[in-house]
Amino acid sequence: MSTGVNFQLSSFCIIGAGAIGGLLGINLALDAKADVTLIARGTHLKAIQSNGLRLIRPDGTERLWENVKATDDLDSLEGDFDVIIIAVKSHQVELIAHKIERLCHKNTIIVTIQNGLPWWYFYKHG
Repeated sequence: MSTGVNFQLSSFCIIGAGAIGGLLGINLALDAKADVTLIARGTHLKAIQSNGLRLIRPDGTERLWENVKATDDLDSLEGDFDVIIIAVKSHQVELIAHKIERLCHKNTIIVTIQNGLPWWYFYKHG
């Protein structure tokens, strides 16, 4: 099926490099040979920058993605991306939403993968 769009998806920015974002990032980088930048925070970011990102599969096999491009500062990124994956918890979207437009070109695809229940979900429930 042709979409009429003829460009290759090669640069990815994954905002939120936890379990979901990290899994997507390591597979895109190692399997698809894509140019992937991760946005992470705190000690997780420091560990990625120091040691790379390791995926341990259920069968015990491991994959290691070394020399990961990772930062906690969206404002420091230069250029634009073919795909931006937003993999943060729902209550964190507002903090980053206004920073995404400058990372896009006219054909950028934005994918949202919401993780976590909002804080108010259990309010007065159960």
